[in-house]
Amino acid sequence: MEEYTFETERLYMRPAQVKDADFVLELLNTPKWLSYIGDRKVRTEEDAIQYIKSKMLPQFEEKKFGNYIVVRKEDHKRIGCCGLYDREGIQGIDIGFAFLPSYEGNGYGYESAAKVMQYGKDVHNILSVSGITVKENIGSQRLLEKLGLKCIKTITLGNDPTPLLFYSNSKEHA
Repeated sequence: MEEYTFETERLYMRPAQVKDADFVLELLNTPKWLSYIGDRKVRTEEDAIQYIKSKMLPQFEEKKFGNYIVVRKEDHKRIGCCGLYDREGIQGIDIGFAFLPSYEGNGYGYESAAKVMQYGKDVHNILSVSGITVKENIGSQRLLEKLGLKCIKTITLGNDPTPLLFYSNSKEHA
């Protein structure tokens, strides 16, 4: 039996690992990921391995939190990812989530994100959480609001001119 970091009523969650390359490849190339999050140029399993090694594992090593693979208990299928991220250009810790299309709309996003936020608060004393999304991603906006975050302003990150809605649960951003 695999070791999991978190367990909810319907889900297991564990840090992303190199062995998840096939899943990461699939998830990063879903239409919603490409439209709402962006093309990460991950086209092969080798690309996915490099993405995991360069983008996911270092934060776990440094911060002891990051991107968790969400696994459905009933069939042990990897259905999405959810995590806390220390992103360049974002004040505080950012929550992010993405699920394969066939698993959207079942409450898995809220279930996993609420668990990750509770963990961040209990273990890492992360009280202020933010989230970003494009204005077209109504599902993410609703989930961020359900998690207690409010839309504060519109921002851009780095050289990307795409406007992003910035959500936060911090009174500092209000």
